[in-house]
Amino acid sequence: MSDQRWHAGELVDFAEALLRAALFDAEKATITARLLVEADLLGHTTHGLQLLAPYLAAAEAGTLRTTGEPTVVADRPAALTWDGDRLPGVWLTDKAMGEAMARAEELGTAIVAIRRSHHIACLAAFLTRATDAGLMAVITSSDPAVASVAPYGGRRPLYTPNPIAIGIPTDADPILIDISASITTNGLSGRLAAEDKRLPHPWLLDADGNPTDDPRVITADPPGSILPVGGLDHGHKGYGLGLMIEALTQGLGGYGRADAPTEWGASVTVQVIDPACFGGTDAFIRQTGWLADACRDNPPRPGVERVRLPGENGLQKKRTALQDGLGLYPGIMPKLEEMAQKHGIEPPLPIQR
Repeated sequence: MSDQRWHAGELVDFAEALLRAALFDAEKATITARLLVEADLLGHTTHGLQLLAPYLAAAEAGTLRTTGEPTVVADRPAALTWDGDRLPGVWLTDKAMGEAMARAEELGTAIVAIRRSHHIACLAAFLTRATDAGLMAVITSSDPAVASVAPYGGRRPLYTPNPIAIGIPTDADPILIDISASITTNGLSGRLAAEDKRLPHPWLLDADGNPTDDPRVITADPPGSILPVGGLDHGHKGYGLGLMIEALTQGLGGYGRADAPTEWGASVTVQVIDPACFGGTDAFIRQTGWLADACRDNPPRPGVERVRLPGENGLQKKRTALQDGLGLYPGIMPKLEEMAQKHGIEPPLPIQR
């Protein structure tokens, strides 16, 4: 992480200015900028401002549409499907969250499926919009144009890491789960390969099916693959989770690998559940609050300081960064400064310490 720190709000304004220069509609620029910085605040450094430069390049190339609205494919009271038509995925997913929240508060639950979206960045960044309102949210995503994970027992890449994120309100901080069906991600593998570094464990297979910690096998010819969650021993679990997410995203949206897409993007589902329509909000919070306390109070095993909840570390990082400034992963700001110079935009100055 860089020793330099910036005010988070100034980074949002800077990102928004770059997106506006790339002809993003005002709302799309504002939401995309805010949620990319939110990812960095939560510590998801491969899925925050790291993605801004590729998004800007995609907009310039015309593979990311910067204006317009999604097309409604199907609309039932609790189920909505959009064709995203290559619009910004971060904006589309935030828009879907708002729509699902409004419908869930009336119907108990609602799900929005999005096909042909552009990339959606960090799933965890969307969750607190729902949990702050006392709602539970589930987001799943896959990219039908990319293959980097082999099915369990196989060695040819077939699908993507396929993340799933769940936001659970409690009587204190929410539980924010953001995991993938694979043992590592494309983002981390790509970053380490570019830095000529290795993964901490043999989480990949080379093209012959041999375990390796070398991230460069992902882009080799022929390519290797990422192991499912569970690895060589129990990868059938991650394999099953990955197939479920493929069905929830591409299956429900009605567009995916069977259509042989070639452009970087996403198939997405956003589901929101209102506990008030089930056993009641107070009863829900009583259960989730008890569970959260019980996890934290669980005696740690040797070498572990204490048991933490999913999202706890990220929320603490966010509080610290909002107070002391946000550090960015090395290389992110120089790339953005290069793009800013092209458009005559002044980058924010680091905080003087």
